[in-house]
This record gives sequence, C-alpha cells and structure tokens, in this order.
Amino acid sequence: MSENTQSKEIRYVGVKENLAYGFANAGQVFGYNLVAAGYLSLFFTKVFGIPEKAVATMILVLGLWDTINDPLMGGIIDKTRTRYGKLRPYLLIVPIPLAIATIMLFAGPEILADAKTTTVKIIYMYISYFVWEFFYTIGDVPFWGMSTAISPSPADRTRAISSARFISSILGGLATPILVVMMDLSNNGVWGLTLSQDFLFLAIVAAVMILGLFSLAGRKTKERVVQSIKEPSVLEGFKVMLKNKPLMLIIIGNVIGALAGLAGVFQTYYYSEVLNLNSAVLWINLPGTIFGFLTYLLIPKVKKKFDNKQIVMINLICRFVVGTLVFVCGLKFYNSNILVISILLMIQNFIFSFFNTINMVIPTEMIGDTVDYMEWKTGERNEGVSFSVLTFVGKLTGSLSTSLGTALLPIIGLSFTTNSAGEQITVKGDRTDLYVWALFTCIPYLLGLLSIIPYLFYDLTGEKLEKIRADMKIRRENLSKEVSGGAANEE
Repeated sequence: MSENTQSKEIRYVGVKENLAYGFANAGQVFGYNLVAAGYLSLFFTKVFGIPEKAVATMILVLGLWDTINDPLMGGIIDKTRTRYGKLRPYLLIVPIPLAIATIMLFAGPEILADAKTTTVKIIYMYISYFVWEFFYTIGDVPFWGMSTAISPSPADRTRAISSARFISSILGGLATPILVVMMDLSNNGVWGLTLSQDFLFLAIVAAVMILGLFSLAGRKTKERVVQSIKEPSVLEGFKVMLKNKPLMLIIIGNVIGALAGLAGVFQTYYYSEVLNLNSAVLWINLPGTIFGFLTYLLIPKVKKKFDNKQIVMINLICRFVVGTLVFVCGLKFYNSNILVISILLMIQNFIFSFFNTINMVIPTEMIGDTVDYMEWKTGERNEGVSFSVLTFVGKLTGSLSTSLGTALLPIIGLSFTTNSAGEQITVKGDRTDLYVWALFTCIPYLLGLLSIIPYLFYDLTGEKLEKIRADMKIRRENLSKEVSGGAANEE
C-alpha cells in the first residue's frame, strides 16, 4: 500500500496540533541557533576571551559525551510508561531548567568580568555548556521522537516535521540576523551594548521563547502510536539500536558529514574577520531564505521523483560542485570586492537553500522509517533511542566541526588577544583570509562527499519500505485493540 493511499484513509493530526508542534520547535531552535553555526566558537574565543585550544577541547569532549548521554536518555525514555505517554512527560518538565541554563551559558562574560585568571573562565565554560547540553537533550530527544509517535500515518509525520522545520526556520531563525546586526552595532559604537551583552540579551529572549513556545510540545500534542505493554530495558534499547542496520548507516553518514559542517563555522569567521561586516549575511542569505520557505511546498513533488536515499546523495554532490565553483570564481574578490562576493554567495545560498529545506525533513523521516523497520522485525518501538541518534548525531557533528574549526584557527594564523586597554584584537597571517575563504566554500563540501559511502548500502526504500508500512498498519490496529480493548483512537 502506498503512502498516498494510507494518508487518504485517516488523518490523525489536525492543523492546530501541527501548528503547536511547529511553534514549539521555533521556541527551542531560537536558543540553539546562538550555539550553532560557529557562533559558540566566536562567543567563547572572541567575547569570553578563552584560548582557542581550550574551547576546541571542551567542545570535542562534550560532543563525545553526547554519544553516550543522548542514547542513554533515549533508552530511559523508551522505558517510560505514564498515562501521559512516554515522551510528553519530559516535554512538560524541561522548559524551565532549559530556559535558565540558556541564560547562564551566555552570562559568563558578565558574571566573570573581573576574573583574574583564564582558568576560572574555562571552568565556567565547561559547567555551563554541560548543563545546557544536558537539559537540551532531555527536551530534544522526546521532541523528535514525537514526530513519529504523533501518528501512524507517514503523511501525517511529514506534515508535522515540515511544520516544525518551516515555522522554526522563520521564527527560530530570527536569532542569527538579530545577533549579527547587534554585533555590528556594538563593534561600530552605535549603541552602548558590548558583544557580551548582545549574546546575553538574546539568551534571555531565547529563554522566554522556550517557556512560552517550546512548552507547547508537551501541552498541545498527543502520542497516537500505541506502545507495547512491555517496558524494554535501557540495555535492550542500545542493543536494538546497534542491530538497526539502516539507522547505523545514517549515523555513520552523518558523522562523516561533520567535515562539511566546517563551512558553517568558517562562515561566521569570514563575515566577522575577513569582510568585517557580520550583517552582510542578512542580504546575502535573503534570496535563499525566501526560496527556502517555498521549497517546503515542493517536498511532496520531489519525493515523488526521488526516494530519501537519492535526495541525500544528490544534495552532497551538488554542494561540492557549487561550493567549488564559488571558491574559484571568488579567488580575486573574496577580501576586496563585497559586491562580487555578495552576488556569488547569493547564488550559492539560493541553490543550497533548496537542499537545506529538504534536509530539514528527510533525515527525520528516514530515522522514523528505521523505527518502523525495527518494530516490524522485533515488535518493539524505540523512538527514544532511535531519535536520540538524530539529536546526538546533530550535536556530535556540530561539536566535531566546531571543535575542528576552532582548532584550525591558530594553524591558519587567526587568533584573538587583548591589548593594554582590555580590548579584543584580531591577529591574522598573510594568507589567513584565503584559508578562511577556502574553508568556507569548497573544502568542507569536498570532504563531505565521503558521506555518500555509507548511503550506498542503505536499502530502506522502494517496495521494501512500502511492505513494512503496510504490515505495520495491520499490526498497530491489532496492538491497539489488545491494549485498549477496542478500536484505535482516531480523531
């Protein structure tokens, strides 16, 4: 039975619930965007004044910790059984501590403004980032697990994921443009706020959005996919994950993809230290951002022509081709002609925006398919452990790329120091700007091609996937009757 046929039978999730799920993601992502895409590295090195090596080490260590922490949290979630479900209890609890942790993460430069040693700053960095990661995990794993548990219908899941990604890209995505404008205003002395106060102000805004919007995930969504009565042990959850071949291939592909994440890290340094104009990212990304929103409307058509595996592979190849062309065309202009560079990067971002939007939906769908696959094979659902993969791989790849990018700064001759007046000074070598340009445009996407290798062995597509969905539809109806003593709950 095809996905389209199933979606015509029953639509479980209404518009209001989809919107609630989408706004919840926006509330979560606003704060995350302050951490992602190189801004955390810039914050700790340039704003907090912590040495590059110390920052790179910390991000790497805690990124590796996520490989244990996230699946462990996923196993605990899979073991949870309450009258509210196994995911919603965590989504109801986590907004308050996560909001506080977000503020504390970016409050360091203000709290320790008079710190006498760098050691104190490093300790604060470790503790505040660890606490933030801990609570973010407690919220993120069940949130994305809900994308599968919210409905047994693949079409419903696609709509829920698309809603989450679309709304978060608009509302949650405001963090970056607001931050870069504030940074330029501070750097040029237009207002009295310092860079550290810029980050702290937005952290407070993020905390408010977490309390007001992210909490909707726990209050306004429902778990509809019936769980087995048996509570799996945490150890069993790990064993299931390791036996899930399609899931393991996705993990390997995404970990290798951390190399492509260097582009996001050096984008921040390119605008900040080469162009010396943080807000240039606004008009350069604007055409792509607008097109990216429209791309959500194209997802159903794209999925009719290509399966998820093909979409992932086409994305990797196109990024490499486009990134290389932009690097070559911009060799004479990357630090001297902002008009030419703006046009080149606008074209690149316009093309990338199509794949960025697709990638906001497809990987989440693929992990949902692996959950169904293991339920089909074993009779057990493991949204917690399986979607912990989505969160820990995302954070691990982000940590690896940020750590590696930060570690490369002194190698390419870019560092930050403090003068006698207490002001942060940027130090660059003769070829630093060229290295930043290359690491922003072509090198990451060349390395990212290696991600294709594991996807060559991914076979959860076509007739095999359709058979799994058809078999699981029948099994869930039977399980629902076994658990509730009647028909499945349908809206």
